[in-house]
Amino acid sequence: MKAVIVCTSVSHGNTRRVADRMAEALGARVVSPEQADTAELADTDLVGFGSGIFYGRFHRRLTDFVKTLPGQRGRAFVFATSGLPEVPPAPFTRPLVLLLASKGFEVDGTFSCRAFDTWLPFKVVGGINKQRPNAGDLATARAFAERLRDGRGPVS
Repeated sequence: MKAVIVCTSVSHGNTRRVADRMAEALGARVVSPEQADTAELADTDLVGFGSGIFYGRFHRRLTDFVKTLPGQRGRAFVFATSGLPEVPPAPFTRPLVLLLASKGFEVDGTFSCRAFDTWLPFKVVGGINKQRPNAGDLATARAFAERLRDGRGPVS
């Protein structure tokens, strides 16, 4: 299986650590949106898209990149790191999943985990989730990727 992970990780390297663990399981390359080659993505079996969450949204570099993609067919997954948990009625992964679906991707699953966050209110106390993503989060990320690799159905 050929896989690529498009990742924007800007604050503390949290999202990149998760992407690297998933990449190990998938035998994938991790690239930034600026490094991603749309022709390569079209020839890939599985594409991951992930970033940290900023003000409840994926990083603009990632979403702007996805908006520029031509219509494609193929499998994808979405992942994120965030200081705060997803709220079930309005998960922050949903808008990117819908955007990818509009581009023709079949989104097989989503993954998110808590991560060190120094957004302004939390900066005053030195940040939150200082030890995250931890070994358990990274193991869960790897298991998520292995499930996608092995085609064991949609995962969330």
